Amino acid sequence: MLKRLVLFSGLVLVVAIESFPVTQNIGALFSGSADSGPVADGSEFVFARLRYGGGLYNYGRGGAWDTDWPWADEHFMLGVDRLTNIRVVLDDYVSVAPSDPAIFDYPLVYAVEVGRWYLDPDEARQLREYLERGGFLVVDDFWGTRQWSDFYGQLAKIFPDREVEPIPLSHPIFHSFYDIDELIQVPNIRLGRAGGRTWEQDLIDPYALAIFDDARRPMVMINFNTDLGDAWEHADDPTYPHHFSGFAYRMGINFIMYAMTH
Repeated sequence: MLKRLVLFSGLVLVVAIESFPVTQNIGALFSGSADSGPVADGSEFVFARLRYGGGLYNYGRGGAWDTDWPWADEHFMLGVDRLTNIRVVLDDYVSVAPSDPAIFDYPLVYAVEVGRWYLDPDEARQLREYLERGGFLVVDDFWGTRQWSDFYGQLAKIFPDREVEPIPLSHPIFHSFYDIDELIQVPNIRLGRAGGRTWEQDLIDPYALAIFDDARRPMVMINFNTDLGDAWEHADDPTYPHHFSGFAYRMGINFIMYAMTH
């Protein structure tokens, strides 16, 4: 098996180029016992959740940043551990505030329900610095025109000089580990179990969008009108369709691989 050595701010990953396939039976990943991963020595990948403040429509518990947390993150990292040779931390689920200097310790930060987020000027300034210095922000699980408007208003605080653009399926981010040739809308657990519509609000289609740096590399990966996190969280639920979870794992693993190699 070919391997690639990846370096990022002192982080060392040995990444398998070949991997186990993400089959329809994604729930099989969670059968049997799991250890706690490698003994931490500073070379492991840590998945970090962005802990932002709430906007006008928050859930009353510090914003909606913690939707599905830590279960989605836990399941996703368990899948990454079993589907790749990335050294990951399995027993430490991190959340980091946009203004926390510790954010620079994490090459990728994941944010959900960003149709409800709020950034003050200092948070927006530090997030811009983090992204321009090589960090990667993945946003997920926000739906419809109202949430898009609220998300975009806050995003413009970070990058008033850059526009959101579609990211085509031919882009390397969709082929960094798995080949993704179709964009699937991933529903929440309720809609997935029901087996009918997969969208939540007034827009039907899923979108893959990005903000690019000057070298045309995405700094912000925007998963709009889809819910990868719910698919990670419920990957071991036999009532949730496995093809949604399989797709969500492929997308998430590709994001990590791209962030670590670009």
